[in-house]
Amino acid sequence: MKCFSRYLPYIFRPPGAVLSSSCHAEADIISTVEFNHTGELLATGDKGGRVVIFQREQESKNQPHRRGEYNVYSTFQSHEPEFDYLKSLEIEEKINKIRWLPQQNAAYFLLSTNDKTVKLWKVSERDKRPEGYNLKDEDGRLRDPSMITMLRVPVLRPMDLMVEATPRRVFANAHTYHINSISVNSDYETYMSADDLRINLWNFEITNQSFNIVDIKPANMEELTEVITAAEFHPHHCNTFVYSSSKGTIRLCDMRTSALCDRHAKFFEEPEDPSNRSFFSEIISSISDVKFSHSGRYIMTRDYLTVKVWDLNMENRPIETYQVHDYLRSKLCSLYENDCIFDKFECVWNGSDSVIMTGSYNNFFRMFDRNTKRDVTLEASRENSKPRAILKPRKVCVGGKRRKDEISVDSLDFSKKILHTAWHPSENIIAVAATNNLYIFQDKVN
Repeated sequence: MKCFSRYLPYIFRPPGAVLSSSCHAEADIISTVEFNHTGELLATGDKGGRVVIFQREQESKNQPHRRGEYNVYSTFQSHEPEFDYLKSLEIEEKINKIRWLPQQNAAYFLLSTNDKTVKLWKVSERDKRPEGYNLKDEDGRLRDPSMITMLRVPVLRPMDLMVEATPRRVFANAHTYHINSISVNSDYETYMSADDLRINLWNFEITNQSFNIVDIKPANMEELTEVITAAEFHPHHCNTFVYSSSKGTIRLCDMRTSALCDRHAKFFEEPEDPSNRSFFSEIISSISDVKFSHSGRYIMTRDYLTVKVWDLNMENRPIETYQVHDYLRSKLCSLYENDCIFDKFECVWNGSDSVIMTGSYNNFFRMFDRNTKRDVTLEASRENSKPRAILKPRKVCVGGKRRKDEISVDSLDFSKKILHTAWHPSENIIAVAATNNLYIFQDKVN
């Protein structure tokens, strides 16, 4: 297992927010984290509808061994709270997902979504401003046309670098239920958005209509047995996508077979062990995240207690199963009572698909090395790590005697949970969202 050292914690707090780590404004809680395709930018979205983009600084010549740190590049309000008067429903501004588009020119493009509306944002730099307009004076006021006696040629003057975020497209009014996933297709012309019962396919150039490619809504809603929990396009084949369900199943669909993908091409499900059957079996088997490997050969899924890796060529069971926090199996009753059992943890691959990472409680996150089968539990907290200190592996003890460096399962803090993580596409740099703090860790530099 690669050793991760502390790189830099970023604490998001708008002006006037409480500085105590225990008291945080609800709006500051990070709800999604995503590196762009090069790893030079890192975007986070929060419950207040804001997007904060961090940019990696270039390596300095004075310190060639020190890798660039991430600093705030741009902050903008992506979504505002709305009210649906027809249904008397408040629509939260919380950012559910952010997805980057590959960079084509000097500007960056990203998609962000709340429960109902997807927006395409352009993030661009400006370091020059035009001066010498004919119809306006330098302050922008219109000049009297009768006073204009000669034509001027406007010139570009240097100015302080300004990063602007402008909404280029707004894709709205296509979802009756809450959007849980967006995924950009490998053709980079289309993307999909998924809610509880339907998946829609959009063209980036067309905002007023989308194409419904999956619809699992029954004619009678009383017959509803499962909902869609996550969906993602294949990284290389633009006709293929997967979606997961609350029943713990994954469906692989091929858009070449029919316009409405109501029949799946492949169906992945692991038969349940009858000896493990309990009242909570259905809840903990619900899949909260599904991710294709970079190679496109494997799918990774996260349910409440495990991470599973599936081979696309084997549908009847996963090829790997990793226990994230099996010590919570005896605590499911209290986790049900405090609603933690419904937490939706995400999972990510590293750039080479050899290590997977996912979050847990008490600000713990877990890493599993697929080659060596070793795993490690690390903690993202300001208390136990100084900048550039090496993260110490943490251990949870279940019953019996507790060693000095172990933490008892009864003293875990379930209000501190790591739901959202991201991995740099090519380097060992990870971003971990712990409530309203963003931690960035990097591989140990000698």
